[in-house]
Amino acid sequence: MNRPVVSHLTPESLRAPFARYSHAVVVEAGARLLFCSGQLGIGPDDAIPESAAEQTRLCFENIDVLLAAAGMGAENIARINAYVTDRDHLSDYMRERDRFIEAVDPPPASTLMIVSGFARAAFKVEVEVIAACEGD
Repeated sequence: MNRPVVSHLTPESLRAPFARYSHAVVVEAGARLLFCSGQLGIGPDDAIPESAAEQTRLCFENIDVLLAAAGMGAENIARINAYVTDRDHLSDYMRERDRFIEAVDPPPASTLMIVSGFARAAFKVEVEVIAACEGD
């Protein structure tokens, strides 16, 4: 895997993050960047699990495939943006996100929003990431 080229900012003068994320991440100049489109909880067989937890797990599995294709891993993630369709899905999402980045310390910057829905009503979660590594 390519070395991460990020530094994390969580100044003591700010309130500590509400969950496992950094307030900000700096990406060094000359880094190679990966911008992942929003990944939905759908498998290669077009199956969409019912639960938000299973959909979130699939989102991160898809992201892991994209990271690997770019020669990166979870440690290269600078930012996670996530969207859920109901407040009830927050804890399932956060549990799966934290499992995916459990070995990443400090964790990436992260935003989680509640939205009214996605293109298909069956989707409950969408996740996108920005990752960075040493330039080629």
